[in-house]
Amino acid sequence: MIDYAEKYDQKLLSSLLNNPKLKQQFFINVDETLVFKLNNFRFFLEENKINNSYTQFKNRIGLTSGQKFFKNCNDVVLDFPYKDCVLAGGQSSEEGTDVIFEYDEKVTKTDEKKGYKANSFNQKSQKRQEIFFNNVLAADEIDRLFDNNALINWKKFSADKVEKPTTFHRNEQGIITDNLIIKGNNLLALHSLKSEFAGQVKLIYIDPPYNTGGDSFKYNDNFNHSTWLTFMKNRLEVARELLREDGVIFVQCDDNEQAYLKVLMDEIFGRDNFISCLPRITKKAGKSTDTISKNHDYIIIYQKENTKFNQLGIDTSDYKFVDEYIEKRGSFKLNQTLDYGSIQYSSSLDYEIEIDNKIFRAGNVSKEEMNARKERNPKSDFCWRWSAELVEFGLKNDFIVVKGNRIYTKTYTNAKISTTKPYKIEYIERTKNITSLDFVENKYSNDIARKNIQSVFNEKAFDYSKPETLLQRIIQISTQENDIVLDFHLGSGTTAAVAHKMKRQYIGVEQMDYIEDIAVERLKKVIAGEQGGMSKAVNWQGGGEFIYCELAEFNQAVKNQIKNANSYEELTAYFDEIYNNYFLHYNIATKQFVEQQIQSEQFKVLGLDEQKAIFCAMLDNNQLYVNQSEIDDEQFAIDEQDKVLSKAFYGECE
Repeated sequence: MIDYAEKYDQKLLSSLLNNPKLKQQFFINVDETLVFKLNNFRFFLEENKINNSYTQFKNRIGLTSGQKFFKNCNDVVLDFPYKDCVLAGGQSSEEGTDVIFEYDEKVTKTDEKKGYKANSFNQKSQKRQEIFFNNVLAADEIDRLFDNNALINWKKFSADKVEKPTTFHRNEQGIITDNLIIKGNNLLALHSLKSEFAGQVKLIYIDPPYNTGGDSFKYNDNFNHSTWLTFMKNRLEVARELLREDGVIFVQCDDNEQAYLKVLMDEIFGRDNFISCLPRITKKAGKSTDTISKNHDYIIIYQKENTKFNQLGIDTSDYKFVDEYIEKRGSFKLNQTLDYGSIQYSSSLDYEIEIDNKIFRAGNVSKEEMNARKERNPKSDFCWRWSAELVEFGLKNDFIVVKGNRIYTKTYTNAKISTTKPYKIEYIERTKNITSLDFVENKYSNDIARKNIQSVFNEKAFDYSKPETLLQRIIQISTQENDIVLDFHLGSGTTAAVAHKMKRQYIGVEQMDYIEDIAVERLKKVIAGEQGGMSKAVNWQGGGEFIYCELAEFNQAVKNQIKNANSYEELTAYFDEIYNNYFLHYNIATKQFVEQQIQSEQFKVLGLDEQKAIFCAMLDNNQLYVNQSEIDDEQFAIDEQDKVLSKAFYGECE
């Protein structure tokens, strides 16, 4: 109850408000607005947990400090530096570093190998301090960050052409049904999607950076622990708002953050909504180590409220036999189920079976041998598992067959004998539940993922992508056709590719430039009917379409004006203007560049085109975007068609 109160759960507050006594006790009227007295309610619950009895320990399991639970002190659950902040950066390699230009009169041999030249301005990089916006102190900045962003560079990809979309398809509820690929900061994209897709997404799958200190996913996968947790918290909170009530989220991670991520997700989604943490094999053999080789990671699964997974079809590879009943019963496998294993002895199940003048006994032993065994061991339990009546029905309907000296039962893919009398044949579709060990098979490993990518691009295009078989299984168990699947760490585009082949609506978000070279190109090949990955398993023949767009960058107009400058003086004058007007206010490297480098004689003698290129490079790290409310502002120079489409996306025009 305390957990719900601290989250200001709407159902709880509504129940309290509907009770006049509770309303009077736990709410205060401030200028005709009712304010919930959380501390009073918490105190009431703590002091009234146990009636007519006493214990010195509180009636609640949890970590305590003195007389208070950590959770109640508001300094636990899972605390970390900057938890009360928003991390705007998207963890790209570019956003993790600042670009700087230094004039070098001499360079070393090592520098030459890196492309540096003597007597030249060489581009270098240095690690950036990540920027956090405090929820209270920077409320205005956060409000701006989370406003809807303008969307530009719209393209619709179909089987035979690429064109500018003219409209969006919407269902009866007015929700967009087009597949979407969005380039831009994923936190801001998620908040922009909220106005259209809040409560509409059935499945979210993400494979975020693992915080390993290595460039494992072409991201700045080198954030410190608390920064990574802040990054995840910000995005998971809005992701939950996008889920349907029966929606589910799968998050890939490894041992570096799995335990902390689990506790963080307990807080965001509720511990009662935890479903499982599944191990997944990453490769058959781990790296050599002095301790334990690691060859698996994890998939953490949470539901929003109440989800139910689909039953999976069985693996029919063991059902190798067919008979004259193939059309109705399907193929079958043979089992020694009549007398297999040990059950409690029952005299009613101790009988002889006669087939074609041949006598069979349980355990395939003679009656004399059976009696001798019973004398030696009175608890001997050899008997049939089927009753005589059921065996008779099975023989009559060809569910039993003799091979040599053994009796076998037939297990069909699409038929079985009823479990109650009178016995009859039931026609079924055999299914099975997913288990916690389903993803330890090699077909879900990164080895298979590499083959998937190579089959599409004929080269090594992306490290550490996930195999299509993994996403196929996840989508199978958690969605139906036309359900919405979201991946806001799209990477190589595996989630979108599989969703497309499985006829699910999808939304993919990725901020890196390779989104067009890899994810978009991959989806174009999917539309063309590529046969890699899991294509054959679903008889994929191609077709379909998707729409691509980008969050409008705040500095795009700046780049355009830099490119149109006609002289060094015009260029530096304009750069001074934008430097002093918020565009680059946090970039220390840019400050050094503006105040020192561009004033030097060495810079002034560079060609104008080279000067422009350096100025534009200094803008590349600025990940600010244009709000939808400012889309008509001339300073952003947004294309008129893009304005129309962006407004249509947000339902601002017919």
